[in-house]
Amino acid sequence: MEAARERRRAGIRRGLPFGIAVFAISLSFGVLARPLMGSLAPIVMSIFVFSGSAQFGALAVLTAGGSTGAAIAAAVLLNARYLAMGLALAPSLLGRPLSRAAFALTTVDASWAAASRGDGTFDPWYMVGVSIPQYTGWVLGTIVGVFVGPRLGDPNALGLDALFPAFFVALLFEEARGRRRLAAAGGGAGIALVLTPLVPAGLPILAAAAAAVAASRMRS
Repeated sequence: MEAARERRRAGIRRGLPFGIAVFAISLSFGVLARPLMGSLAPIVMSIFVFSGSAQFGALAVLTAGGSTGAAIAAAVLLNARYLAMGLALAPSLLGRPLSRAAFALTTVDASWAAASRGDGTFDPWYMVGVSIPQYTGWVLGTIVGVFVGPRLGDPNALGLDALFPAFFVALLFEEARGRRRLAAAGGGAGIALVLTPLVPAGLPILAAAAAAVAASRMRS
């Protein structure tokens, strides 16, 4: 258990910069969501969903006049990438089903990438640690955005809308090293860019994930 605590603490230290970035992103979500969803719903959503892509995707559907069902469907599709991430993570999870499920609940993009050992295995306790500052930052940022946001004005004018894509680009630069990873990233990005204006939200991510898996199996 001492080793687990040390790995978790190391993960928390690694996750602090991510937590700061996530706070700023969720601040934008709180500002944008309050006029449409009220004060309570965005906070509850951040506590239980904890997924920037799904929450912004659902918000975009609602803003465009879509139904609640369509917003939920978009969020589910946008989070479908966690199926592939979970399959990769599963062999590294030990213990009983409830314990494995608890570890899986802490899976977010930055934590999953940071916990990778580079040989196809993952450090579950390190992943938990990296997720702790991000979850804290996400919930607190949403609360601040909801209650202080009206005083900030238009979040797009402050450049907050650029933080979300910049966050994922930073993850990409850190992980996309080597020919196979670059091929996977390039293939996925190309598919997503082509399909985004043509198909419903979420489907480009599914197609990009399939392309990335196929490209990752190419020989170096």
